[in-house]
Amino acid sequence: MNYRARVERLAAGLAGHEIDALLITDLTNVRYLTGYTGSNGAVVATPSGSVFLTDFRYLERVAPLREFIDVQQANQDLIRFVSTRWAELAPGAARVGFESVHLSYAAHALLAEASGDVELVGVSGAVEGLRIVKDDDEIEAIRRAAAILEPVYAQLVGDGLAGRTEFDVAWRVQELVREHGGDGVAFDSIVASGAAGALPHAEPRREVIAPGSMVTIDIGAVLDGYHSDCTRTFATGPVPEPLGEVYELVLRAQLAGLDVVRPGVTGKDADAVVRDIITEAGHGEHFQHGTGHGVGLQIHEDPRLSVTYPATLEQGMVVTVEPGVYLPGVGGVRIEDLVVVTGDGCERLTGYPKELITAG
Repeated sequence: MNYRARVERLAAGLAGHEIDALLITDLTNVRYLTGYTGSNGAVVATPSGSVFLTDFRYLERVAPLREFIDVQQANQDLIRFVSTRWAELAPGAARVGFESVHLSYAAHALLAEASGDVELVGVSGAVEGLRIVKDDDEIEAIRRAAAILEPVYAQLVGDGLAGRTEFDVAWRVQELVREHGGDGVAFDSIVASGAAGALPHAEPRREVIAPGSMVTIDIGAVLDGYHSDCTRTFATGPVPEPLGEVYELVLRAQLAGLDVVRPGVTGKDADAVVRDIITEAGHGEHFQHGTGHGVGLQIHEDPRLSVTYPATLEQGMVVTVEPGVYLPGVGGVRIEDLVVVTGDGCERLTGYPKELITAG
């Protein structure tokens, strides 16, 4: 990862936010800029040179960062440390930005109390705007995280689902992700059978998965900090009506969504292609979440494929395409792939088959 280039890009963009310096405290953003994975770190970015701050516990660990950023030791209370040292950390800065989405009210109050003549300015999306388009190293990391999921699904199907509890299947996912090289699961796995399939974010229950039911399994892996995300819906016997027809509908909508994802298409328009298919089939009220979301250092980040996201997709963005239909009291179907936007379309990173598979 070219961390030097990331820090320099952020510093060069400060003028666009009408600030002289920016305090980055969100640890995901700090990791993106520096590669730091500890629990206590911050960056003060300025056009003349940026500073990374951490406490004694991490000084040896962050020694490699000195190649591209000034590393300074601070107290464990980083906000208190920064609040009285603007003249040293950001010489001459009159307007200093902070991450308005991430800084707590108490932390802001402390900064404001001790900042003197420095004007604090809330800034949103300064680092996230850099993260939205992935570089080649990031795409490769996500690709490797996504590749873990295919053998996980294959083993779950091979072992069968009927007769096991949803909780046990979810626990097995954690084991399999690690067995296949992942650092851990990207989020709490969703295993929803029968009527619970109508809950988009169902929590695994200690309920036995019955024969002749549908089971939605939504899983992800983390590898080197980058996430993957994939959903498949399986049958455990003859498909109960009307879920067989719903499965074909969701698959058709999902394939149309994959086909439309490309540079120049807005997230809103991509969502509309998928949503219109489901609505025209009479299930619009049964599909109320977005069609997709960005994936990277976080499992949910920009861009979005949704009715409220007007921004345009660009090459290098990584998104999910995940329509679903959820019938209260009956069950549901969701099919999700992770894709990277290419020059003329998208590349699917999650390769497990999507035809309806029976895992008895």
